[in-house]
Amino acid sequence: MKFVTALLGTVLVGAALMAAASPLEIKLPPETAAFKPSPLPGYALAQQKCSICHSADYINYQPPGLSLAQWTGEASKMQHAYGAPISDEEVKIIGTYLATTYGSAKVDAAAVVASSGIASQPVPAAMPPSNAMALLQGNGCLACHAIDHKVVGPAYRDVAAKYAHDPQAQGKVEASIRNGGSGRWGAVPMPPFSQLSAQDIHTLAGFILHQ
Repeated sequence: MKFVTALLGTVLVGAALMAAASPLEIKLPPETAAFKPSPLPGYALAQQKCSICHSADYINYQPPGLSLAQWTGEASKMQHAYGAPISDEEVKIIGTYLATTYGSAKVDAAAVVASSGIASQPVPAAMPPSNAMALLQGNGCLACHAIDHKVVGPAYRDVAAKYAHDPQAQGKVEASIRNGGSGRWGAVPMPPFSQLSAQDIHTLAGFILHQ
């Protein structure tokens, strides 16, 4: 009986020590996965829009050798089932990139050329500066940010307040948009938007800082 009492006392003391100990902190390693490079326009789109919701490692988890139709179906599922901010045309362009880079499709196949988006890439040289809200909507920014409240990332008003008295604010916010990163506002990484033009990035940064 004395042994049982002593054992119980030991257990209770151990439990008390565990309860008093600091909570265990788990720090995840930095994101290192990256999409495989490709000259196809779907590469930039995948970096920009797929990275909003998941790591590039998600692509590597899919069965190898998926066809153009199968990869396009996966992109379409992200659009319709999970609300990915991509248009029907972008579904085809991303599906083509994934199918040729990770699947069984050939770059020079007729179906790939037709859906790659290459023919639609040229932009008129005299195109006027893009409207900030159109840029936010077209590039999936509003899936993670809002003007006045935190979503996944910080509210734009909070960003503006942070840099309110910083003379280098415009350049810093432009760099954040262009290069992405994590740690400034939490652990969730922001994907890079390096495919945007300097003018578009300047427009977005100016809009954010004036909230």
